[in-house]
Amino acid sequence: MAMNEKPKCPLIGSDSNIFCLLGMASRTLRENGMREQAQEMQSRVTASGSYSEALNILGEYVEICSAEEMNEEPDEGISMM
Repeated sequence: MAMNEKPKCPLIGSDSNIFCLLGMASRTLRENGMREQAQEMQSRVTASGSYSEALNILGEYVEICSAEEMNEEPDEGISMM
C-alpha cells in the first residue's frame, strides 16, 4: 500500500454507533500495519465534539465504503481519456 493511501473500510450500512464504527476503522488500520494511526485516530475521535466531527476524523484515516465496494475490483485497462 502506498504511504498516503487509506485502506478501505466498509462503514456504510454498518451499525451507526460511533464506537462500533471506530472499532471497525481501528481494526482496518491495524490489519494494514497502521497501529500508530489507529491509536491517533481513536484519541481524536474520543475527544471530538460531535458525531459528524468524529465521522470526518474516521474519513481522514480510512476510505469509507460499503461492503459491496470492498468486493469490487478496480477496472484495469480502461481509460477515461
